[in-house]
Amino acid sequence: MELLSLVIITAGFLLYSLISGRLRATIITAPMVLTAFGVIAGTAGLGIVGINTKHSAIHLVAEFTLILVLFTDAARIDISRLRRDHNLPVRMLLMGLPLTIIAGTLFARLLFPSFQFWEAALLAALLAPTDAALGQAVISAKAVPVRVRQAINVESGLNDGIALPAVLLFAALASAASDVPEAGEWIRFGVLQLTLGPLIGVMVGFVGARLIDKASERAWMETSFQGIAILSLAILIYVAAELIGGNGFIAAFIGGMVFGNTIRHPCTFLFEFMETEGQLLMLITFLVFGAVLLPEGFEHINPMVLLYSVLSLTVIRMAPIALSLLGTRLRAPTILFLGWFGPRGLASILFVLLILEEADVPHYTEVLTTTVVTVALSILLHGVTAAPFARIYGRIASRMGDCEENEAVVEMPLREGLPIHEKT
Repeated sequence: MELLSLVIITAGFLLYSLISGRLRATIITAPMVLTAFGVIAGTAGLGIVGINTKHSAIHLVAEFTLILVLFTDAARIDISRLRRDHNLPVRMLLMGLPLTIIAGTLFARLLFPSFQFWEAALLAALLAPTDAALGQAVISAKAVPVRVRQAINVESGLNDGIALPAVLLFAALASAASDVPEAGEWIRFGVLQLTLGPLIGVMVGFVGARLIDKASERAWMETSFQGIAILSLAILIYVAAELIGGNGFIAAFIGGMVFGNTIRHPCTFLFEFMETEGQLLMLITFLVFGAVLLPEGFEHINPMVLLYSVLSLTVIRMAPIALSLLGTRLRAPTILFLGWFGPRGLASILFVLLILEEADVPHYTEVLTTTVVTVALSILLHGVTAAPFARIYGRIASRMGDCEENEAVVEMPLREGLPIHEKT
């Protein structure tokens, strides 16, 4: 990356930072701004920012961002509270997510007849994870019942890690489908990836949590170094898994879950990091998306791609979520609200940058284009509707009285910080 490109990018971040507070109360979100900035400054616009997604620096940033997101998202979820208080996201994850992948696969086979089965499944899995940060106004809106906004928050925190093994497996099978003699080798490789990674995650995540607890209890560790220790642990888990033939990303997710549910010391420094350095990494990802991936995707757009993208954000997402919530006694507006706010963003972009580009998928261009168009539509539509829909639904929920929606639950940290508590 040239120095001029770096100057322009950093100046863009500075300008957005200066007006971020004013924009927060509007329908304009950070992903929208950074994606638009990438399009304008990139090759499709003024051509003043040159970014190559195959550059090692971009891949390093993408890898580090995905490791960080998987680890911290898993670490902030308290499993005991999840089982006790949060049956809605559990249903959405254990039933809604698999049904979404199945529905996405069936529609992909219907709309893209040339796709192999595993390519269709790969596309569906790439677009299954949600990103609550694209609709931040929803999970921070006090008018929306805590139980509902926490359902969206927890679902988005875990579904990227749960969908990741499916993405890896389908990518491997789609790559191996045209090379039958080596299919067995691909399957053996996939099994090792899916077993050794979690094993390292459990072991290192547990030991790391114990070590940090001991050091903190004995006052050996300064508070400012807690974040560095935790980030180092996440990277250590990733590298250790890769060295023994496991998948580092799966290891980071499992390690984060074990770490977060083992450590006794509060991880406030970790959440503070996610609000600053972590937020910067996410904004860089959306900038790269707008500057490189979006122009490449729209270059190959066609009616079938657009139709699948719209279906992915509506029927493919909303019908499975509605089925997963049967029997919960939630009202129809709540089910529609939870179904609509499944934005596609960070995880899908990172999966494309790090997994799809490495896989030898026969219809790579079509899969990439459909993923990019879906994410772009989601950035726009979910960003624009988050604040107004939250207000409308909040008014509806306030008239529901004593119901399932208004049942009290324990709040878990949001991706962009600690829980937002009601003012008394």
